[in-house]
Amino acid sequence: MERVGISPSEYLLRELRRRRKAASVTQEMLGGQCYCSDSQISAIETGATPVTLKHLRLVDNALETGGYFETLWNELVKDDAAPVWLREWLEYEREARTLRWYEPAFVPGLFQTEAYARALFSLNRLSLGAIEQQVASRMERQAVLDRDDPPQLFVVLDEMVIRRLCGTRQVVVAQLEHLLDLAERPNVDLHLIPTATGLYSGLAGAFIVADLPDCNRVGYVDNQLTAQVVTRNEDVANLGVSWDAVHGEALPRAQSLDLLKEVTKSWT
Repeated sequence: MERVGISPSEYLLRELRRRRKAASVTQEMLGGQCYCSDSQISAIETGATPVTLKHLRLVDNALETGGYFETLWNELVKDDAAPVWLREWLEYEREARTLRWYEPAFVPGLFQTEAYARALFSLNRLSLGAIEQQVASRMERQAVLDRDDPPQLFVVLDEMVIRRLCGTRQVVVAQLEHLLDLAERPNVDLHLIPTATGLYSGLAGAFIVADLPDCNRVGYVDNQLTAQVVTRNEDVANLGVSWDAVHGEALPRAQSLDLLKEVTKSWT
């Protein structure tokens, strides 16, 4: 079948090369202004190394493009590789005033360190380039935490999330210390469900409920094959009941943080 057009990511790489050459700037010259080598510039322009928003801002400054590449990234590229359902959810996530997030197996994506995310994506047997692209996308996704009016996050984790090895012990320690730092933020309310609880309904799978600025609610559920954005009122209401159930099983905030500190020490 004949291919029509190119993807936003390919267009971005083409523009990086075209704009640099039009400005009569060599890869070595641009590398000097972007704090990297000419070989790194070449790898980015050919797609061998994933491009990041930080790099694009440096290129905008070096080539005096008035924010052209940052705009391309924000409006066309950053969700290019994501499946359609995830792109839809990411829009809701960026707009949400409140996120209620339950995870029985992994640290939530918005809270993951780069090393933890890399270890998780490595389980999917992707190429190194694909893994780095996924990691970069996840780190960019976390920008929602640092916006001027970040969402209020209510997070419930199963205790096994913080006791499960992911990568190396050093990766886990850094991740748990990051969780402790995040838990100190006024907009983050973190709770743990202790393993002593035994079986409970939340073990069926992770989910998120988002409250939007227009007072509507949407949900997000994960499974082994894919994930789903939930918008039907009845289904969102059922997720609300599921949230009440898992939140009811969790330890109070202070006890949850004490447990998190205890487990963090056990990894060192």
